[in-house]
Amino acid sequence: MSLAHSIATDGSHIFYHSDSGKYLFLSGDAGASVSESLPAIYSKLTLGASTPVSCIIGTIKLKINRYVIVADKHTVTGSILGNDIARIDSFQILPLAVNSFAKKNPEEASYLDLLHQNLSSATLFFSIGNKYDLTNSLQRQFTTEGLSLDSRFWWNSYLSEELVGSGAQQFVTPIIYGYFKSHSANFNGPHPLDFALLTRRSVHRAGTRYMRRGVDTNGNVANFNETEQIFTSKDQHVYSILQTRGSVPVYWSEINNLKYKPNLVISSQSALDATEKHFAEQVRLYGDNYLVNLVNQKGYEKPVKQAYEHAVENLPSSLANKVNYIYFDFHHECRNMRWDRIKLLLEHLIQLNYTSDNYFHYDLAAKKVLSTQTKIVRTNCMDCLDRTNVVQSMIARWVFQNQLTKAGYLSKENVTPWEVLDPKFNLFFQDFWADNADAVSCAYSGTGALKTDYTRTGKRTKKGALNDLANSITRYYKNNYKDGSRQDSFDLILGRYKPFEDSVTSPFVDRRPPYIQLLPYLMGTSLLVLIAILLFPRGSITDAKNLLVIGGCLFYNIRSLLYLNKEGYQFVNWPQLVSLDYLKKVEIRNADGNVSGIKFVEEDNFKSVGKKKN
Repeated sequence: MSLAHSIATDGSHIFYHSDSGKYLFLSGDAGASVSESLPAIYSKLTLGASTPVSCIIGTIKLKINRYVIVADKHTVTGSILGNDIARIDSFQILPLAVNSFAKKNPEEASYLDLLHQNLSSATLFFSIGNKYDLTNSLQRQFTTEGLSLDSRFWWNSYLSEELVGSGAQQFVTPIIYGYFKSHSANFNGPHPLDFALLTRRSVHRAGTRYMRRGVDTNGNVANFNETEQIFTSKDQHVYSILQTRGSVPVYWSEINNLKYKPNLVISSQSALDATEKHFAEQVRLYGDNYLVNLVNQKGYEKPVKQAYEHAVENLPSSLANKVNYIYFDFHHECRNMRWDRIKLLLEHLIQLNYTSDNYFHYDLAAKKVLSTQTKIVRTNCMDCLDRTNVVQSMIARWVFQNQLTKAGYLSKENVTPWEVLDPKFNLFFQDFWADNADAVSCAYSGTGALKTDYTRTGKRTKKGALNDLANSITRYYKNNYKDGSRQDSFDLILGRYKPFEDSVTSPFVDRRPPYIQLLPYLMGTSLLVLIAILLFPRGSITDAKNLLVIGGCLFYNIRSLLYLNKEGYQFVNWPQLVSLDYLKKVEIRNADGNVSGIKFVEEDNFKSVGKKKN
């Protein structure tokens, strides 16, 4: 498919779809329309030079103006069954009307900044020519008649609503947020195969690490991802294995308070209904679920483990028979860098009747399904990032051994791990899973994953530990001081917040008391004065005036640090568009009863309310 784009002098945008020979017209007044020819009106308007675009990401209306978002550059990162898959490298947000007021409006500019922030950091993938459905697994595509796009993973579904509603389906390009890469190689000599890894991030309860946790009332969990490993053999047999990850499905949160460990809160509101909804959907979609819980059983994480186990123990019998809970104390079992002991988890899975032959197998030449995946492993740790990815890659490696044997690359009598037989191919495998870990982690935490040195090399290294330390420090900074706006960008681009409907007054006005707003700047100024006095004192540093200034600066900063420690909630970068489940704003009133500002406090017995599903 070739897509060309032109802009008319009236500000409208024209796209030409070469495969269908149709034109799409987008304007601020007329909306979207499709035609097989250019209307007569455009013969009187000057059209800009036609330029190729990768795809239309969608359209969005902000406070004042409407915009079309296009991808103008992409990189093909591989293919599935001969269909090229590309990553969006750059984009443009183009106004659909010439509106000078919109350009000058600060609220509109803030929304545009959020769109840029989200699109710039997102790893978005699409199928060239829409020839492959990235939102659905291979098994669904080959076994389900009349299959539609999976709304859970159609990342730009909200942005595509106008195009779909106007009958411009041929201009709609479904996009996923996650990871995709494939590689053609030879295994253990002249034996060709294709290997691919794909992760789809859910649009439901999407957001950042500490702003979205747990489950909502619809049964959607935070940071839910479906990962599919695909292997195509030389004789045109295709094999795929699915795994999922997602937050612990109870009402819980970690509330940022500027401390390294946030305030962990388990709501006293019963989440049993929400947990039941979650697992009912998981069983319906994937079959029997094997829940691998990796959170620590001691210390800070213990309440999350207990809440999860209580929720699973109270599932109705109709679900309990299809949900198998496995606790694996990751940090205890793998202490002293004994990461190889993750293989103990495989023994637990086998004891519960989860075997390495549980995968989808299809004969492309005969067009025949040979086996289906009827069980799935759902893995979680606190963030469903670092420990989770290590375990998922180990399970994928275990299953791949069985698939290689089934495909004839290994003899049935072979007991040697495939990575020992072909270390070079193992490097590709490890890099794919490490890159996947980074992609999922960046989307949620803002940094690459931890422990990827083990995923890449099979060993834990000191360099990897130092890299983990740097990532942990970066996560702390971003999670406390940047993630509010990052969460806003998710809520805006996914349609959780619609400025033209929800914004009466600007949500970007800081309503905290002036002293709270100024305190970080006052502390910074005081620190600069202190440094200046120490480095460049007037006269002797022990002069009374110098000592007075030094004492005053030290006193002010110590007192301020104590205040920050006590009132950390007031200084975190919170989202401004959609309210958080666990936090509420309380008005501060002065002596005469007038509102002088707001402060943030914990919401008692919070429940994560999800929006109604379409």
